[in-house]
Amino acid sequence: MLQPVIMAGGSGSRLWPLSRQLNPKQFLSLLEPGMTLLQATIKRSQGLDAAAPRLICNEEHRFLAAEQLRQLGMEDTDILLESVGRNTAPAIALAALHAIAEGEDPVLLVLAADHLMRDTAAFHASVQTALPLAQAGKLVTFGIVPTRPESGYGYIEQGSALPEGGFSVARFVEKPDAATAGEYIRQGNYFWNSGMFMFRASVYLAELEKYR
Repeated sequence: MLQPVIMAGGSGSRLWPLSRQLNPKQFLSLLEPGMTLLQATIKRSQGLDAAAPRLICNEEHRFLAAEQLRQLGMEDTDILLESVGRNTAPAIALAALHAIAEGEDPVLLVLAADHLMRDTAAFHASVQTALPLAQAGKLVTFGIVPTRPESGYGYIEQGSALPEGGFSVARFVEKPDAATAGEYIRQGNYFWNSGMFMFRASVYLAELEKYR
């Protein structure tokens, strides 16, 4: 089973004053009229052969999240609440532990709630390519083809091609300076780190236990 997990725990610090602590950007309608970033992410996941998404958000945003789900007719969607935000890895662990506690071991498709994607078909195709890799026990990360030498993003260096599709990861680089980012663009084998992942719940928890 493919289980989308949508991380919506942002603190609203990057688009002030439009986005604020009690109303962060994932709950705002910024790009698609009448639809917030979170709602667009949920809609995008519905085109996949997958279970209903699970949402992770801060406890102080629980009513915002519930109302936006209600507007989509998804009142029964699971919302997992973080009493304290601890960034990406613990949030994913919460979803993985929740899945394992129910006696399941789904493939988790971890999505950010604030992405803009113009080509939904390409996104779905990438998910389908990644699914067999995750089912086989690999940790999958999704890269974005960079359009400029951006020093504010992390990068993934592409390794060798895999016979099942996709590529191995040679290394991750965290927010290089502008000159280094420009060199990555020229080399053509570096991608922006999207913060989207796919793996089995049990595999992720085993990696945490090993490397925490």
